Amino acid sequence: MLNKIFIMGRLTRDPELRRTQNGTAVTSFSLAVDRDYKSQSGEKETDFIDVVAWRGTAEFVSKYFTKGRMAVVEGRLQIRDWTDREGGKRRSAEVVADNIYFGDSKRDSGGDYGSPPPYGSPAPAYGGSGQGSASHSEATDFSEVNEEDGELPF
Repeated sequence: MLNKIFIMGRLTRDPELRRTQNGTAVTSFSLAVDRDYKSQSGEKETDFIDVVAWRGTAEFVSKYFTKGRMAVVEGRLQIRDWTDREGGKRRSAEVVADNIYFGDSKRDSGGDYGSPPPYGSPAPAYGGSGQGSASHSEATDFSEVNEEDGELPF
């Protein structure tokens, strides 16, 4: 069996870090993901996909991502059944994030530098475990690189 999903879109609001009763970090947010095709009226349609991140990934997202930032989420689809206040049965779908990547550069996300490119350059950011993920110590030791002088720091 396989349950793997990759989505790329912009955060619709700032992620808010919460903690469970036993102190586990969790954050939830939504990504606005454009569809690849246009509707019959000629307009692009957008899906708003709920994402939940846990532990170190949740802390990373709440610290480095804000509304409007492009994010690439790797995870799994989870379906939850629940009962509303009136006793009706409900079903919700959400992506449980395993890894989260930047989909744009910090410069591209700001309004002062123009609009971001249609497809970002995803660079690994932080994830749970697995290859290509940054460790927690790497995720908390970011520093801004000045690109104006044209020299790379390595």
